[in-house]
Amino acid sequence: MPKAIDMIRKIQAGEAPPPPVATLIGFTLTEVAPGRAVVAFEAGLRHANPMGTVHGGVLCDVADAAMGIAYAATLDEGESFTTLELKINFLKPVRTGPLVATGRVVKGGRSVGLVECDVVDDKERLVARA
Repeated sequence: MPKAIDMIRKIQAGEAPPPPVATLIGFTLTEVAPGRAVVAFEAGLRHANPMGTVHGGVLCDVADAAMGIAYAATLDEGESFTTLELKINFLKPVRTGPLVATGRVVKGGRSVGLVECDVVDDKERLVARA
């Protein structure tokens, strides 16, 4: 059985299909290494809440993907994980445009790990932190 990072790299290379949520939301994995992942996302009108800004749940999903991929990239054969808790701070409203979410493992563990993510806009201004 291959390590999770091997499958992740196949998805990144287009040799395996992306997870359905990536297609639904519209994000792509641009970088992956053990403990780090970068996800790119083009925010559009279809992601807007009633006030015209990107819905917080969409930003949360993109951040969760970056963090999950970063953590998964550290796992050995046969290991798995799930999110126990997710907290996000929304720091700047976004309407449309490119966003980048960078997930980093702060501390790995045998049963619980800590991961963080910064979401920035095309001017590298912090939009959200999870």
